[in-house]
Amino acid sequence: MTQKIYEALRWASSFLQERQRDENAGELLLQHILKMKRSELLANVRESLTEQQQHAFVEMVSRHGEGVPIQHMIGEEQFYGRDFIVNEEVLIPRPETEELVWHALEDIHQHFAKKELTLADIGTGSGAIAVTMKLERPELAVYATDLSEKALHTAKQNSEALGADISFFQGDLLAPFIEKEIKLDVVLSNPPYIPLADRKELSTVVIDHEPEMALFGGEDGLDIYRRLCRQLPDVLHPKALVGFEIGAGQGEAVAALLQGAFPQAAVSVKNDINGKDRMVFAKI
Repeated sequence: MTQKIYEALRWASSFLQERQRDENAGELLLQHILKMKRSELLANVRESLTEQQQHAFVEMVSRHGEGVPIQHMIGEEQFYGRDFIVNEEVLIPRPETEELVWHALEDIHQHFAKKELTLADIGTGSGAIAVTMKLERPELAVYATDLSEKALHTAKQNSEALGADISFFQGDLLAPFIEKEIKLDVVLSNPPYIPLADRKELSTVVIDHEPEMALFGGEDGLDIYRRLCRQLPDVLHPKALVGFEIGAGQGEAVAALLQGAFPQAAVSVKNDINGKDRMVFAKI
């Protein structure tokens, strides 16, 4: 016997709560199956599901209970108001990264007099930062790099689907720009920053389903920042902006690395909406 929508949602909430998963995930999964917006779903809670819909819902909720991310089942995640394709080859875009983009847009406006700027997103993953920056500021010339060929394929899919004209390079951090002698005005990056010791504390949703290459930043989580700070002086114009997403508690250490690379720069640590230090910017 099939359930009404409200009954299915109640079951999913209870099932996921028992397994310490997001109890609201059922709503997102049912929206996907029924191809409804949230407002439509809530307006139709007394409608019955078909057998096929109920079977699909039970299967998806069960898989999320086992740790499969909702985004991988749906195949997308929202970022800055746009839908991005996601899969196991890329990090699922998160709200903290939206804040990095927002601050970057503000700082670009304040720091530069000229409009024609060259920006690079290093370790682009799904392409969320690069695509969003290009669509929010179409006059930017935007590059995106990643070491992973599969991640770049996903980023290219997103840039094409959303109509963002971006130049992609496969390569290690800033190496493609050093090799091609390309100079940059703005560098943004959300690099791997989780210390290896924190592996055991990560949810199975993350550790079993997201690419390790995009998660871990060495013993203290700062390896990639060190390498970027060594490379940045070789690629930046004299007037430039650098913005990094960081792990909570890494603000002082990453700020010190940037200040060491650019002694004259104005370096600032910015907190996210929850009051945690999650971004570091350097105005050079």
